[in-house]
Amino acid sequence: MEIIHGYVKFLSNKGLVGGVVLMEKRRDDGKILLTKEGYKKLEEELKYLKTVKRKEIADRISHALSFGDLSENAEYEEAKNEQAFVEGKILSLEEKLRKAEIVDDEGNNSGKITLGSRVVLENLDQNKKVEYFIVDSVEADPSARKISFESPLAQALVNKKEGEEVEIKVPAGMVRYRIIEVKRKDE
Repeated sequence: MEIIHGYVKFLSNKGLVGGVVLMEKRRDDGKILLTKEGYKKLEEELKYLKTVKRKEIADRISHALSFGDLSENAEYEEAKNEQAFVEGKILSLEEKLRKAEIVDDEGNNSGKITLGSRVVLENLDQNKKVEYFIVDSVEADPSARKISFESPLAQALVNKKEGEEVEIKVPAGMVRYRIIEVKRKDE
């Protein structure tokens, strides 16, 4: 996935203004791989935005409109900008859910590392063991040792089995790991 930074000009009641835009550019129009937990997390966020956040913003806009003159109404502008952001987020989440393919690792008895695997690695240079969970980008949380399926480490590990070794290029050089154990995420 590539993140594109851009500057966009648009009209408001104050005339021509601009804003910085961040958007995802996918390499293909294919499916988005998610675990059950990742899919559920997206659904919950979408429900929150549609039910709670939309109402909060509508109330703020209504309140700001009661002040009258919109030409110098910063509260109104702020609420409208937040509304635009939330509506964009809703569209993005709906698109992700529409393209989602839920990966179920339950039937993976091959011993190979896939999305949803729990992996114990040994750093061969430091003789230290570390455990990671290979998750989708929605669930990724490095502090909890949940690494994105799209990360360089996960990509180097995918389809490997216990006992195999991998080398991964990091900013400090090459790191070598031996795969000690491969389990499903819930084991």
